[in-house]
Amino acid sequence: MDADQAIRSRRTHKAFRPEPVDRQTLDELLELARWAPNHNLTNPWRFRVLGPRSLARLKEAAGAEGAAKLDRAPTLVVASVVEAEDPVQREEDHAAAAVATYIVLLGAHARGLAGYWRTPEVLRSPEGRAAVGLGDDERLIGLVHLGQPRQDKAPPDRLGTGEYASYLD
Repeated sequence: MDADQAIRSRRTHKAFRPEPVDRQTLDELLELARWAPNHNLTNPWRFRVLGPRSLARLKEAAGAEGAAKLDRAPTLVVASVVEAEDPVQREEDHAAAAVATYIVLLGAHARGLAGYWRTPEVLRSPEGRAAVGLGDDERLIGLVHLGQPRQDKAPPDRLGTGEYASYLD
């Protein structure tokens, strides 16, 4: 699959088969993430693959309604960024960590996996952050759901480039 095709065909999935993503594939995806562009090679992203105990803690922090959404995918990865003291570096690092997270999703798609990136309220709460070990010096980027898709999804309508891009003199 070439890059253009991967970008255009990747979809957000919320229905997954029950098989978890194997460790080797996760390692490959997280290795790809390190190639995200980042100013001064700060490598500010952090990824935490949730196991049974950390997922149970997160579900407890989320409550019954939030916990049900955590059961959508068999593999969950928390993405975060280490917050720099310098405000310019902090902004650059946040963008780099978001790109690294997208690389994980794109790499998963290229391997036939489905993904879903969300930012659940529980990971903005002290209890949820503690459940997955997010430090006070970290900002949540998202919770990435990964697994085998249950169905194909058609692409949604998108804005034309003329609606969001301009060429300046």
